[in-house]
Amino acid sequence: MSAAVGGADFHGFAGAAQLPRSRMLGRPVRVAPPGASPAGGSSAASIRAVSAPLKKDASTVKRSKVEIIKEKSNFLRYPLNEELESEAPNVNDSAVQLIKFHGSYQQSDREVRGQKNYSFMLRTKNPSGKVPNQTYLAMDTLADEFGIGTLRLTTRQTFQLHGVLKKNLKTVISTVIKNMGSTLGACGDLNRNVLAPAAPYARKDIQFAQETADNIAALLAPQSGAYYDLWVDGEKIMSAEEPPEVTAARNDNSYGTNFPDSPEPIYGTQYLPRKFKIAVTVGGDNSVDILTNDIGVVVVSDDAGEPVGFNIYVGGGMGRTHRVETTFPRLADPLGYVPKEDILYAIKAIVVTQRENGRRDDRRYSRMKYLLDRWGIDKFRAETEKYYGKKFEEFRPQPEWQFNSYLGWQEQGDGKLFYGVHVDNGRLGGQVKKTLREIIEKYNLDVSITPNQNLILCGVEQAWKEPITAALAQAGLLEPKDVDLLNITSMACPALPLCPLAQTEAERGILPILKRIRAVFDKVGIKDEESVVVRITGCPNGCARPYMAEVGFVGDGPNSYQIWLGGTPNQTTLAETFMNKVKLQDIEKVLEPLFSYWHSTRQEGESFGTFTNRMGFDQLKEVVNKWAESAAAA
Repeated sequence: MSAAVGGADFHGFAGAAQLPRSRMLGRPVRVAPPGASPAGGSSAASIRAVSAPLKKDASTVKRSKVEIIKEKSNFLRYPLNEELESEAPNVNDSAVQLIKFHGSYQQSDREVRGQKNYSFMLRTKNPSGKVPNQTYLAMDTLADEFGIGTLRLTTRQTFQLHGVLKKNLKTVISTVIKNMGSTLGACGDLNRNVLAPAAPYARKDIQFAQETADNIAALLAPQSGAYYDLWVDGEKIMSAEEPPEVTAARNDNSYGTNFPDSPEPIYGTQYLPRKFKIAVTVGGDNSVDILTNDIGVVVVSDDAGEPVGFNIYVGGGMGRTHRVETTFPRLADPLGYVPKEDILYAIKAIVVTQRENGRRDDRRYSRMKYLLDRWGIDKFRAETEKYYGKKFEEFRPQPEWQFNSYLGWQEQGDGKLFYGVHVDNGRLGGQVKKTLREIIEKYNLDVSITPNQNLILCGVEQAWKEPITAALAQAGLLEPKDVDLLNITSMACPALPLCPLAQTEAERGILPILKRIRAVFDKVGIKDEESVVVRITGCPNGCARPYMAEVGFVGDGPNSYQIWLGGTPNQTTLAETFMNKVKLQDIEKVLEPLFSYWHSTRQEGESFGTFTNRMGFDQLKEVVNKWAESAAAA
């Protein structure tokens, strides 16, 4: 399974494979919701490759440029260490790839003409979205002193800090580290931030899910020490001792998962083929978009409420490329069940299966979802069991999924309260940011970031509820009950002006679009208490998970969007492309006839996404076309 090239071991380069014609023709196939699949089995709608790609000798297989950069980097050090010492405002192409592993992207303001205006975006690592008081206050200060004065809450429960100059990177990252935070592995070809329900409930299953997320994050964190060498000069920063079960799982090589004597026992010199995303949750709680992850882990409890094990999903992912039909979003498949003591070994086995078999020649096809699509769930399960050393058990029953926002005042269950603050698009700035800092500092609160870009104030004493509510209201933060439901469930990525991939607006454009949708609702008679899930991204990479929305806007040109329909409110159904190249000024021409038809034709309680799936796109396009003809004739 391994070979030496250029003095370094690396694993698992799969050759190119022809993807199935059925994926290339027509619309992407929707994978059924979890309840529609046999227990532990595969969805009937999953695509099967005709044959798996042949393994080639690693010394001759084609590799992408990034694979060479990783191999020669001395475990993520070179040439980033040299580039950080230069006087230039930017780093070179190799260092651009490596600094991602350290939690940063090099960017430039695309609205500044002439010379490139370089800066860096930093992203933190916060398993379960947990942020200690000390870390929050440090991030708030850093945003003002070294960023653009705002903090952004992300769709993966982390902070993003924009606008950091290269000369300030070491100061900023070292400050994060010394204040109980980290940016290590927030980006790059490895496991990213591990999601889990953000609510600080004193419930066994929720707390076990959060603990499991912490342990998975620790298991899959880079081990070489390069991060600390570069940012704190190798200084040993005091942190909580790693749980012994994490160390044992990482070091175990009973089934050939590890690189013996390597600084990176799981990742080796090559790390993973692409980014890798994991979420942990409890049965019924889909606040984490569980089916969109490479691995989805669901706590299973016994009748007494005691966690006993986990159902595991594999192969979800959102990213795609416009006009390349062999790239597509995909929902995860049920893999099987494992007892709770085996979860770290099962996770490691899945990661190693992707490490060994994921494609490294073409990064468009390197995510694990494409491996699942080529192999099918049965072969993937069999290969993973070789590294797990056991058979996966059959899926255990679990409740229906629902979306939880965790907004407003709620009891934690330990005598204290938490308050979920709705933050439009996750952007904290101005008076809102100032007031939140004052509250968090005054009451010494820890916080938690939700996967829907909101902020939870944790551990609030009953006596503090009234003054906190008053302070938030004075800052202009509406109570969730007073926020339009469209805003409550919507999400957008940052897009322009800093994201180099953005083709049009997302964060800066979503609030006006939501107002226009509400105006259409009013026009066709849909009530204020009704809503649809709207998500917007500036490009097809899918950072705000638009392919799970009831109405997804995906940027496909300047002031232009693909419109995706068919997601459901509980995020269990994959949307499909309904129209391409819809200009921003024309969205009512598509949405008004659709919403009017839904309002007049839907079944009782039927969501818009479920309605669009029932009616079918041919019928819906006919409705839009007839509406346009009537408007033209009028």
